[in-house]
Amino acid sequence: MSLLASAQVNAQTSDANAVAATETVTADVIGGKDDEIVVTTTAQKRFENLQNVPLAVQVITPSQLEAQGVRHFQDLGKVAPSLTIRTAEHPVNANVSLRGVGTFAFGIGVEPSVAVTVDGAAVAFQARAFADLPDVAQIEVLRGPQSTLYGKAASAGLIKIMTIQPTDTLHVRANTLATTDSEFGGNFSITGPISETLGYVFSAGYNNWGGNVRNLADGKKANGRETLNTRAKLRWKATPDVTFTLSGNYLNGNTTVGRPFIRMAPNALLRNQPGLTPAVAFPGVTIDEDNQNISNNSPSRTKYWGWGTLLRSEANIGKLNVLSLTSYDRYRLDDYLDHDDTSAPGPFGSNINVGAFKSRLFTQELRLLSPGDEAFRYALGLYYANVGFERPFKRGPAFSPADWEASSGSRQIAGFAQIDWEFLPHLTATAGGRVQNEAIKYTFRDKIAATNFAGDASDSTATYRLGLSYQVTPDVMFFGSYTTGYKGQTYDLTSGFNAARANAGPIRPETSRDKEFGVRTQFFDRRATFNVTYFDTDYTDLQAQSIETVNGTSNFRLTNVGGLNTKGLEFELGARVTRDLSFNGAATYLDATYTSFPAAQCYVLQTAALGCVGTPPSQNLTGTRAVQSPKWKTSAGAEYAPSLGQNLKGVAQVSWQYQSSLYYVARDPQAFQPGFSVFNLGLGVREQDRRWEVTAFVNNLFDKQYFQSLVNSAGNYGNRIGTQALLPRDFRRYGGVRVGVHF
Repeated sequence: MSLLASAQVNAQTSDANAVAATETVTADVIGGKDDEIVVTTTAQKRFENLQNVPLAVQVITPSQLEAQGVRHFQDLGKVAPSLTIRTAEHPVNANVSLRGVGTFAFGIGVEPSVAVTVDGAAVAFQARAFADLPDVAQIEVLRGPQSTLYGKAASAGLIKIMTIQPTDTLHVRANTLATTDSEFGGNFSITGPISETLGYVFSAGYNNWGGNVRNLADGKKANGRETLNTRAKLRWKATPDVTFTLSGNYLNGNTTVGRPFIRMAPNALLRNQPGLTPAVAFPGVTIDEDNQNISNNSPSRTKYWGWGTLLRSEANIGKLNVLSLTSYDRYRLDDYLDHDDTSAPGPFGSNINVGAFKSRLFTQELRLLSPGDEAFRYALGLYYANVGFERPFKRGPAFSPADWEASSGSRQIAGFAQIDWEFLPHLTATAGGRVQNEAIKYTFRDKIAATNFAGDASDSTATYRLGLSYQVTPDVMFFGSYTTGYKGQTYDLTSGFNAARANAGPIRPETSRDKEFGVRTQFFDRRATFNVTYFDTDYTDLQAQSIETVNGTSNFRLTNVGGLNTKGLEFELGARVTRDLSFNGAATYLDATYTSFPAAQCYVLQTAALGCVGTPPSQNLTGTRAVQSPKWKTSAGAEYAPSLGQNLKGVAQVSWQYQSSLYYVARDPQAFQPGFSVFNLGLGVREQDRRWEVTAFVNNLFDKQYFQSLVNSAGNYGNRIGTQALLPRDFRRYGGVRVGVHF
């Protein structure tokens, strides 16, 4: 029996053998020999055994997502220790970081440091990925700079989401879920043949959760979400060597926003206005660390929708494989926010934000790949992308007025190549490079100031990767690599954009240089794997968000941090002890420090005694630990599935997540999250061949409270303490039942 990370990797597969290997629906266990663990990855744009890939890659399966209670993109950090996802009042403002590096940016057109692809096609907004995960075949997390093969938005890493592919036989998979706190949802996929040359997939998922926050002003729940996902694929085998796969997807959803106050000075006044005390601003709300109530007199919510298409064309020409990926995607998110977060009477209790994010993206990639089983292997490619963003925004009317419209565009052309050469038995050298040119442009119209700005810029650059790997034995491999990364220049199109910002030109590009050393091992007849990676990465001109507080209102500005270094160790373990008992685990030790950040924005309430000095006031963060970078983060799980007789098996699943302390804003005590552990438990029964399964589960078994993000809102309260929290899905213990069928 083999443990297969996913048999469904055709989304990124590039040789004939890989295509043949993916002719089955995703399964965690398929027939093989002697419980051997086989994990597959497409990190190098070809289908390979993970143990033979000299990269820092973690592969996540659907069963791991279930065991850890992960049903949404924002929860992926629970199963990937090097990954931290900080939520915000809506997905566009969320932040994804790997190894302590990410771009927390509100401006349109600002690329993330961590790229996201779905079936090989990039998403324009990370927000496009913030949805449920109903038809996942597998997820790969590539850590460290990936700019050489995956482009300029992957300067810190890449999250690859692969979905179910068409099959030659009929398969049906369906799952449903209901919880004790009123979440319900389900998903299904049907895949099979229409004829000898045509195959299809249709999948859909729906999820509804009211939230874990109560708005006392209207009695409704908040901090919830509702999502509908659909995807269809049609595969045509035109000839034995030529295949076309056309897919389309549609997403529609909404979220409600609830940011409870967990700390408040008793003498705080909303906007420092007489009489607007906490009792008046939040009637009925008890403010403490366990608070799950808000009192907002305006709805805070988002509504979003999007659709996209992808044409995958593949041809085998002799021993060579030619692959074309053509994609088009559109996305829109409308956001509404109670800016004062109160139900206070009068104009100061009725300040709102209203806006929208709109994106469109076209990409074309062409690859040529040599056979993957030869001593000299290569991958060549060309890439083109054209993306456009629009953002209208309005805030007011009582304070911090804003009314502007902005647009941003980017055109990118790139060529890339990677060569792997086994020049001596078991010793392989890797050399890869990418050259690219990007042109960007923007417009910004401030309706209040009656100003208009426009600009453009272009830039060309090259990145590369050098590596060496040695297969000591069939079960042990050592590797080392040196890699450069790049994230393109951009304009900071946010509130407060003025002539000074326009004249300053674009924010400078972000560059990185990464050194990695690792070992991949298998033992006990390949029933266990243990992998270790050491990394040391230097970032120059890191693009980072800072906070500019003007008249009590925090505006977010993008700047170039002088330097950041992130280094550490990553561990992964998988073991099938017996046919019925298996373990998996991963851990990251991280040391991420600003090596040069002499003039960082002070945090709210920071004094000269605490380091906020100079004119204008700033703090020196050089030598300070980076935000969102816990020293330790771990994830582990175990499953025991003993036979119950009559073709039945029992199921016992336990999982554990640990994260050490971190700051969401550098040095700000109001944005400090202490370390915490969360345990999940599941008990159930399944048919021996996993045709059906019923599991009862409890998430956050010991009811441990923690916060997914913290916001220092003291500027709105006369510089007196006022701290808000974004609560995670499992802020409180909850239970539920999962039912699945698979045939």
